[in-house]
Amino acid sequence: MKYVVCVKNEDYPASLEVGKIYRTLPDVAAKHSLIRILDESGEDYLYPDAFFLPIKLTAEIEEALSY
Repeated sequence: MKYVVCVKNEDYPASLEVGKIYRTLPDVAAKHSLIRILDESGEDYLYPDAFFLPIKLTAEIEEALSY
């Protein structure tokens, strides 16, 4: 499981919070510079990957976030 932090939410202010950590989901759209995440609605959607930066979490934090 991978996690990213949102660094931009242009055109998606209701769906994405800048500075928030999001869980990613595998998707073939990655080859089109898109990333699938679970957003504020609790659903998974595709967003431009430029809106996020990958982050490495400790095992303890990752376990706490894996709900």
